[in-house]
Amino acid sequence: MSTGIWILIVIIALLIGAVGGFFAARKYMESYLKNNPPINEEMLRTMMLQMGQKPSQKKLHQMMTSMQNQAKRQK
Repeated sequence: MSTGIWILIVIIALLIGAVGGFFAARKYMESYLKNNPPINEEMLRTMMLQMGQKPSQKKLHQMMTSMQNQAKRQK
């Protein structure tokens, strides 16, 4: 076989591997987020109660908004 055919085969294999890896990683992340959802207000309330604080609805809303804004900035 000529060198050109080998190079073509390697490039095709790399492309197939990259596409396959992308979809495998995407499926893994979807299942991970389904099993371990991001923090919600109920989780915040529980954490604050465990720390000995009395969470008010206003404080929970402020914390959720702050966390969402921080997540947006990191993207």
